[in-house]
Amino acid sequence: MIAEEIYDLVLDDLFIRVDQLAPGNSVLLKLEGLNPAGSVKLKTAVALVARAEETGRAFPRTRLIESTSGNLGVALAMVCAAKGYPLTCVTDPNANAPSVRLMKALGAEVVVIDVRDGNGGYLQSRINYIHERLAREPDTYWLNQYANPAGPRAHHDRTGRSIFEEIGHVDYVFIGAGTTGTLMGCAEFFRRHSPATRIVAVDAVGSVTFGGPPGRRHIPGLGTSRRPEILDAGKVDEVVLVPEADAVEMCRSLAESRGLLLGGSSGTVLSAVKGMAGEFPPGSVVVALSPDSGDRYLETVYDDSWVAARWPWLVYEEFPEISRAGA
Repeated sequence: MIAEEIYDLVLDDLFIRVDQLAPGNSVLLKLEGLNPAGSVKLKTAVALVARAEETGRAFPRTRLIESTSGNLGVALAMVCAAKGYPLTCVTDPNANAPSVRLMKALGAEVVVIDVRDGNGGYLQSRINYIHERLAREPDTYWLNQYANPAGPRAHHDRTGRSIFEEIGHVDYVFIGAGTTGTLMGCAEFFRRHSPATRIVAVDAVGSVTFGGPPGRRHIPGLGTSRRPEILDAGKVDEVVLVPEADAVEMCRSLAESRGLLLGGSSGTVLSAVKGMAGEFPPGSVVVALSPDSGDRYLETVYDDSWVAARWPWLVYEEFPEISRAGA
């Protein structure tokens, strides 16, 4: 394949078996982390920027701005660098340091908001900052992944379609819920083309997306402290909330047992698959979406000190000599 631009290199047909998570069934993990931007968000970024271009605004005079926990910011920075568009990424202290460095390396301005919102997160605070910038800088345009229909449409046309065309019959699709663009796009596709497929939304404990109580979260990607406008919960069959400790344990286990270095969102999704395994009719075909790889989590999910400070039992179970030494 020869592409004109880096953002044209979207790999949408890569799956790996992880049947051990639900013995007696076929479990296929769709790997999105091998895209050039390192996550499923590359498709979202391309669609959001294209929608901005359709508004008739002058580019590159117009500055694009977006709130991001990391992956979308990297993808947008890659797309905007290739197009020569100025970009501001508004993030928070939970963003992985490697993601922030990547955004900056690709030419984006990065603003870190450290004031928590009313639900204990940073999302509304980030959005408030964006509104302030829009008020004082008229040549700034908010891409707004939380309400922009271009995001779900991209995953309807690409992500959902690729699962259906590559796998065929699918009984369950597990998709993580962050801004819910990927979830909504895939759900809409399967509702139209395979209505018997059950759509399982996976969220983090502490997220308010599906009405749960707010709580402090440490891993960027899944979960929100503000319900996204694009969410239509009626298109989802089930919602599974996963504690972050379980996601970390899944990531570290698969790294050691399968050589799969997955991101925190992927660990959350696969924890949900494992938790529901007993409910699958034998022989079910299950597809789980892995939105990102683990290279940006080496300083968090895969770092013993970072994990021990939050969930010490996970590290001590793996390395009991640490517990003995500490005693």
